[in-house]
Amino acid sequence: MTPFADFVALCRRLSTTPGRLDKRRLTATFLGSLDPAEVGTAVAFLTGRPFPPSDPRVLGVRGLPGAEGHEGGQPLMIDDVLAAFAAVADATGSGSRRGREQRLRALARRASDDQREILARIIGGEMRTGVSEGVVLEALAEMAGADLSAIRRAALFLGDLSAVAALLARGGAEALASVRPRPFVPLLPMLAEIATDFAEVLAVHGGRTALEFKYDGARIQLHRDGERVGIWTRRLSDVTRSLPDVVALARRDLGSGPFIVDGEVVALDAAGRPLPFQELMRRFRRIHDVEAAVAEMPLALHLFDCLVAHGEPLIDRPYAERWDALARLTRGRFLAERRIVTTGDEALEFRARALAEGHEGVMAKDLASAYEPGGRGKRWFKLKAAETIDCVIIAADRGSGRRIGWLSNYHLAVRDGDGFADVGKTFKGLTDAEFAAMTDRLWTLAVADDGYTVRVTPEVVVEVEYNEIQKSPTYPSGLALRFARIARIREDKAPGQATTLEELTALYERQFATKGRGAPRGSRVRLRTPPGAAERGGAAGGM
Repeated sequence: MTPFADFVALCRRLSTTPGRLDKRRLTATFLGSLDPAEVGTAVAFLTGRPFPPSDPRVLGVRGLPGAEGHEGGQPLMIDDVLAAFAAVADATGSGSRRGREQRLRALARRASDDQREILARIIGGEMRTGVSEGVVLEALAEMAGADLSAIRRAALFLGDLSAVAALLARGGAEALASVRPRPFVPLLPMLAEIATDFAEVLAVHGGRTALEFKYDGARIQLHRDGERVGIWTRRLSDVTRSLPDVVALARRDLGSGPFIVDGEVVALDAAGRPLPFQELMRRFRRIHDVEAAVAEMPLALHLFDCLVAHGEPLIDRPYAERWDALARLTRGRFLAERRIVTTGDEALEFRARALAEGHEGVMAKDLASAYEPGGRGKRWFKLKAAETIDCVIIAADRGSGRRIGWLSNYHLAVRDGDGFADVGKTFKGLTDAEFAAMTDRLWTLAVADDGYTVRVTPEVVVEVEYNEIQKSPTYPSGLALRFARIARIREDKAPGQATTLEELTALYERQFATKGRGAPRGSRVRLRTPPGAAERGGAAGGM
């Protein structure tokens, strides 16, 4: 068993070590010194998580409570910390809130001041070591003498870096060969780049592309093996209990599996028309009176990809083959509306139809493309009617006038490497009820308050409409959104799935190409954010 003090010492060294290579070596050496049973836990702690991503438990606390003095006695071990976190997460029923606090206070009393600080960082999700999941992947490769691409692929299949670490610790590099996509281990979704011109899409896809309706719904991954069915969101949250109607449909109308299919669910009104995305999110958050919610808000299922069919992984097969497998699995039902086009006119006609039916636009997919979990590239494009990007709220100003008492002017940022870059502010787009709810949420994420602006942990993702992208002398990013407006709160996206500064720069260049005002390629300035903030992000992009 390894003392927690050793982990704390590693965090201290990492926080004062500037180079990525040195951070990787320190991390690899530490992980290699652990008992194999501890490696997965250490990786979770290093990435600011009390539990591995595949463990659905949460602590349900705001932070580490204060504790006077230090009990001494037996030194605190890494396994002791995990056991304490588990006891906190498992506390339920009457008095559970007080019980959780008492358990954490007992843990804090066993810890030294340095250890308490690191415990607080793990609980808050901000390790401030500068070690991203990418660094941990590289450290695992060094520790096990394994190929980095093989480790990355295993992490995508398992959806859990801690699980990969534990596998390597027990079986070495050879153990990776056994990792395959399998039902009930959700995969990160493949993502799409933004495009604005069908001619560009057709050129990239070799003159022929598959267009699908882009629904204003929620991405889901549907798994089945026999009678067991599981449903996960794009953030790999298990929503099976919230969608009993989709579970019943899968059992009744889809093959018995084993299979994994990718798709979207859309909420419908009484006339069968798509409801706004925010309405759909009510269904996803519902855990009580679910049957009533099913009756009030029926869902339409639209499937567009097949990752596993009859137990056989298909992600390395071309999109055209995966579509055929999906059609066989579903017997042609529940498929996304789709058309293969070869001209811009055909594409425009198809998108016009999608928009007329109340959908967001279209997806364009290369017929030869493999499925890349968590990947984003030119194999898939999304083309909407109005341009939007996904931003992260990194701060908010105190409201005035009719908005007094709220945090209502939101500082918007895009991803920039391991940090975030400011690109604008907005107080537009939310209802009064949403302002109030957002204020409560942001206060729980607050990390600094100067009396006017409250800095927050970058966690809330919002879809932002804008009129134009402009050069900005104000923001270190060099870019700003003109007339920014929040279109919706993206509960289904993680900070690591926000638009990147590189993508925003590309949109800027494309936007002004005909006016001769393109931004210089590669011009970018990093904006520092609260240390460790980006480490919680996860995979890149949005669909």
